[in-house]
Amino acid sequence: MKILLVEDEPKTAQAIQQGLEESQFEVDIAYDGIIAKRLALKNSYAAIIVDVIIPGLNGLQLCQQLRAEGIGTPIMLLTALGETDDKILGFDAGADQYLTKPFQFAELLARVRSMTRRGSPVAMTAQTLRYGGLEMNLDAKTVTRDGQPIELTAREFALLEFLMRNQGRVLSKPQIAEHVWDINFDSGTNIVEVYINYLRKKIDRDFPTKLIHTQFGMGYVFKEE
Repeated sequence: MKILLVEDEPKTAQAIQQGLEESQFEVDIAYDGIIAKRLALKNSYAAIIVDVIIPGLNGLQLCQQLRAEGIGTPIMLLTALGETDDKILGFDAGADQYLTKPFQFAELLARVRSMTRRGSPVAMTAQTLRYGGLEMNLDAKTVTRDGQPIELTAREFALLEFLMRNQGRVLSKPQIAEHVWDINFDSGTNIVEVYINYLRKKIDRDFPTKLIHTQFGMGYVFKEE
């Protein structure tokens, strides 16, 4: 499988390339975001690894533009910025993984393998999830409640879909993080709580019946009151 590595520090790029090639991956390297975008649009990659701070287009801009072009290849961002707000920006840009520097190569490799195991997106027929006046069209990526359109980001949509598919089941924070972000849960981050609050403001706040509930000490459950 072929990986696109976008890293402007030659020694770092060469070290990652060597490790991936020793693990049976082919690796293309781009040293700036503009070249990386050209390569990603031209070639088919199993995954893309992008440093956030790179010349040309930065990692976030590259991620956003590739998603806007319809590129669904899994993307992992590498950055020294590890605060929750920084991670949220990365996920909102369309990233699948977020790895904070410094990191062990073994962790990067494990995440690459996790991303590439998912394979290519599978075409689906029109599907709609409905519950409590909430309607989610999985093909059109639209959400309404009682007929009112609700605008969601890609990550909010993924979180709501996971909650709806597990209606009535208590989901722990690690379960949510693994399925929605495809990452090992870090107890030092509150990213799950942040996105749950985002969703509550959009699908619950203006409606009398609440659908997202906290089970203290256990997680969250999607159900009607």
